[in-house]
Amino acid sequence: MDLRGRAVLGVNRLRVLLMLFHTMARIMAEQEVENLSGLSTNPEKDIFVVRENGTTCLMAEFAAKFIVPYDVWASNYVDESHNKSKGPEATWRLSKVQFVYDSSEKTHFKDAVSAGKHTANSHHLSALVTPAGKSYECQAQQTISLASSDPQKTVTMILSAVHIQPFDIISDFVFSEEHKCPVDEREQLEETLPLILGLILGLVIVVTLVIYHLHHKMTANQVQIPRDRSQYKHMG
Repeated sequence: MDLRGRAVLGVNRLRVLLMLFHTMARIMAEQEVENLSGLSTNPEKDIFVVRENGTTCLMAEFAAKFIVPYDVWASNYVDESHNKSKGPEATWRLSKVQFVYDSSEKTHFKDAVSAGKHTANSHHLSALVTPAGKSYECQAQQTISLASSDPQKTVTMILSAVHIQPFDIISDFVFSEEHKCPVDEREQLEETLPLILGLILGLVIVVTLVIYHLHHKMTANQVQIPRDRSQYKHMG
């Protein structure tokens, strides 16, 4: 009898075929991928630059991990492993992700059944959709499911703190105007809405006080007419 296991892999700890970013056109020229993650101030965040003939054509900053299910032999021990890695308007998008892993690596896969190399691919993917000429930014967590060559297994890729841009790059680490994901926009609105409502309420209070002050000043200067007619003889 075999059981179901799960490995959580960080992109910095595995030699994998990194994500393949397919855009509107494919360029067949020679490309160079440079890993600049050592420059990141966040140990869980990776930085990659893709250059083509000496020209930077893609910049990416992100934190990613892969959750890989696999079968294990029945045993009495408890697995306590943890993740240790830290016409329409023209658009570009992420249309394909490919992830290669080897379940025979005992560091991440303990007692795997039928261990070996597997490939996980996305299907009909359309993610990170961004208007042309802008960079994509999303601090929120996003998940992408990948179908594995390991039968009946689905690999989950989790992205967060993403900032990426292909094409129209002026220089390294200089992103164009950000296009924020809907989740970030909603969270930003939720943060600013109470402030806006507070300012509106404060303005209403100030206007009310000003009107009251003017009304009080105007009525104080008017002659008070007695309501009791018997007091008219004392006037004049």
